[in-house]
Amino acid sequence: MNFFMNSSFNAKNSGIEHAQLKRAFLFRKNKEAYKLVFREWNPLLHFHLNNVGIHDDEILNLFDFFQEAEDVKEKAVRPEDLDFGVSDLTYQNDDEHNRVIVFKDKLIIARVNCFGKDITDDKRVQSVELFDGFANLYRVDFYDYRGFKSMVQWYTPDNKIATETWYSVDGRPVVEDYYRLNAQGKMDKSGWKTIDRKGTVRQYDTIDGVLLEFLNANNHKYLRKTKPNIFIMDRSDLYEELLPELREPAYTVLHLHNSHAGDAQKPNTSIMNNNYEYSLTDANRYDAIISATHKQTEDVEYRFAPKAAMFTIPVGVIPDKHFDEPRVPMKDRKFGSVIATARIAPEKQLDKVIRAAGIARKTVPEVTVDLYGYIDHSNDDIAMKRINEAIKDYHMEDAVHIHSYVNNVSIVQKNAQIYGLASVMEGFNLAMMEAQSEGDVGITYDVNYGPNELVVDNENGYIVDYGDYKKMGQYMTDLFTNPDQLQKMSDEAYELSKRYSETNVWKAWKELLDDAAKKWKHKMAVWNPDIEKGLEKLD
Repeated sequence: MNFFMNSSFNAKNSGIEHAQLKRAFLFRKNKEAYKLVFREWNPLLHFHLNNVGIHDDEILNLFDFFQEAEDVKEKAVRPEDLDFGVSDLTYQNDDEHNRVIVFKDKLIIARVNCFGKDITDDKRVQSVELFDGFANLYRVDFYDYRGFKSMVQWYTPDNKIATETWYSVDGRPVVEDYYRLNAQGKMDKSGWKTIDRKGTVRQYDTIDGVLLEFLNANNHKYLRKTKPNIFIMDRSDLYEELLPELREPAYTVLHLHNSHAGDAQKPNTSIMNNNYEYSLTDANRYDAIISATHKQTEDVEYRFAPKAAMFTIPVGVIPDKHFDEPRVPMKDRKFGSVIATARIAPEKQLDKVIRAAGIARKTVPEVTVDLYGYIDHSNDDIAMKRINEAIKDYHMEDAVHIHSYVNNVSIVQKNAQIYGLASVMEGFNLAMMEAQSEGDVGITYDVNYGPNELVVDNENGYIVDYGDYKKMGQYMTDLFTNPDQLQKMSDEAYELSKRYSETNVWKAWKELLDDAAKKWKHKMAVWNPDIEKGLEKLD
C-alpha cells in the first residue's frame, strides 16, 4: 500500500494538497493502490475529498480509524431528529446564525448549529450546545457530516474544555484527550488515551503516541511479503520522528515540497527551512528523498550527501487527454492580460508583478492584471498593502482585479496571455505549470525551485534576475508589441508542458516503486517479526 501523509483537507487548500490529488489520480489510473492519510479530526474531511473525486476507501484518517468510520453510509441528521430526553420542547429558528434554539418552557435546553449553506441547504446538524438547569453550557456534541455524533467536548463550571471524547459510529468512546492546569496555570492538553473493542486502554502524553499506534496498526494491516508498504511524508513535520519507529518494515520517503533552504537563492549555505530541518538532519533514517525538480535534487545531494536514494518526480501532472484539446491562439484571448493564481501572501510578491505590468502599460495601455487566490492577512496585511501601493504608484486602479479562490482555473488561464511570477521561493509551482499547459507565456524571477525549470528561457517564456521587475516589465512590453513572438512562445508553452504528462511523470514514479520493491526483499529477509508462537491461552 502507498500512504500519502498529510494533516487535513478543506475547501481551500495549498499546493501540497493539490499535488497529492494529482498523484492520487495518477496512481489510480495505473492501478497502484494508495491511501491519503490525515492526522487531524475533520467532520467535513470526506465531504471535501469526495467533492474532488477521492473515494472513501482511498481516505485514511486517524480518528476515522479508531471510530471505525472509514466507510459510513451517509445520512442527514436534522434538529428534529435529536433526542434531548425531554418532552414538549419548543424549537426557535435563528436564521441569522444558521441554528435552532431549543427550549423547555422558557429554559434553554440546547443550541443546534447547522452546517453552512456553502456545504448544504438541508439544515444538517453540525454541533449541539447543551445547557444545564442554570443555563450553563456543560457539553458540545459535534457531528460528522455523514450523520453520526463524532466528538463530545465536556466543559468545566467556569466554561473551559475539560475533556474531549471521540466515539465510534455505534456510540463507543474510542479516543479521549483531557485538559489540566499547566505550570503557568492555563488549561492545556495533558494526555491522550485510546480504547479498543476489547476494552484495552492505552495512554499517551501527546497525540504522537496515538498517531504511532495508528501508523503501526495500518502498516501491519497492509504488510505483505511480496509488496512494500510505502509511506510518503508530504507534511514531514507531523511524521518525521515516528516513521523510523515503526514496529514492522516499511519503505519511508521524505517529500520536499518547498526549498530546503530558508533563503532559496543560497541553497547550499543559508539556514535551513524549518519545515525540513529535522527531516533532513535525520534523512539517513529514511529510504528515499523526493524533490520536484532536478536542480533541487542536485542541491540536496551536494549539501547533505544523504544515504537515502534521491528521486526527481514532478508534483504536477497533466492528463494525457489534455494534449488532444484544441489550442487557443493568442488573438482569441484578452489582449494585454497578465494573470497569477496564488495565495495573496507576502512571499508571493504579487506587487512586483503589478509593477512590471505597470511598466508595460505605459506602452500598451490595454495591459491588465488579474490575481486569483485567497488573501493572507498576516503581518498586518502586508501583502495587500504592498499591492495597493503598487497600484497607486502606477495608476492601475482600473487595471488590477483581485478575485477570490477559484477551483476551475483553466477557464481563466485559457483567456490570459502572460503568467507572472515573482515569488521569494517555490517548491515547484503547480499554478504556472497549469497555466503553461493552457498556452500562457511565463515570465518569472530566477527563483528556486520550479519556475526556473518550468520556464525554458527564450522558448516558452523569460527568466529574469531575482528582484528585477523592471526587466520583467520590459519583456511584457516586448511580447504585447510583438504578436508573432507571443504566439511562438505560447506554442512552445503547450509543447514543453508534455514534460509533465501522465506518461512521463509515471515513469519517474516507477523508478521509486521499483527501488522500493528491490529493497523490500532485503528488508523482509532480515526482519525478525514479533513472537506469536506459544502465546495462546494455556489450559
